[in-house]
Amino acid sequence: MAALILWPAGTLAYPAAWVLLGLITVGGLAMILWLSKHSPSLLRERMASPLQRDQKPWDRVWLSLFMLGFCAWMAFMGWDAARTAFTAVPLWLQVLGGLAILVNSVATWWTFRENSFAAPVVKIQKGQHVIDTGPYAIVRHPMYAGALLLLVGLPLLLGSWLGLAFSVLFILGIAWRAVHEERALREGLAGYEDYAARVRYRFIPFVW
Repeated sequence: MAALILWPAGTLAYPAAWVLLGLITVGGLAMILWLSKHSPSLLRERMASPLQRDQKPWDRVWLSLFMLGFCAWMAFMGWDAARTAFTAVPLWLQVLGGLAILVNSVATWWTFRENSFAAPVVKIQKGQHVIDTGPYAIVRHPMYAGALLLLVGLPLLLGSWLGLAFSVLFILGIAWRAVHEERALREGLAGYEDYAARVRYRFIPFVW
């Protein structure tokens, strides 16, 4: 992540990038420690390869493209912020972006606490059942809902207006995946149809 951002920026004097790297490092280590104690099986799933044998074939393609696009996006934002001397986005909006990233981390932890089947790939796991507590009582895809904040917070923190514009593509991509993931869950997970009828919204209550 450091190379992706700092190399295109052409300098180490990029405070927002170091703030982001700090947030990712501290948040990632905290999540690993928590999962190792409370849900080792989920930690193994999250640390496994993003391309798996029992993964839906369309999801292998989607995830590969998403990861490549995300890396290119991060590099582009470093370059774009440097092009405007890191002054394009006001400081208060950068702080807001950092807070959005923190809220995403909390949303991810809340999701993991409620759902030990929150694998990074689309598949039906042995023993998997419908989760309808915690954030799942509010929206059907709480991790995706948190990811919306991450996708908006990253360009704001890094100081790239063009990066913020491109975040729309990633949000639409996640929405596409959510719709197709639900088709797999309706077909392979008992009770999901009834759950979807009870919890009407995927990402944002009263919106979608």
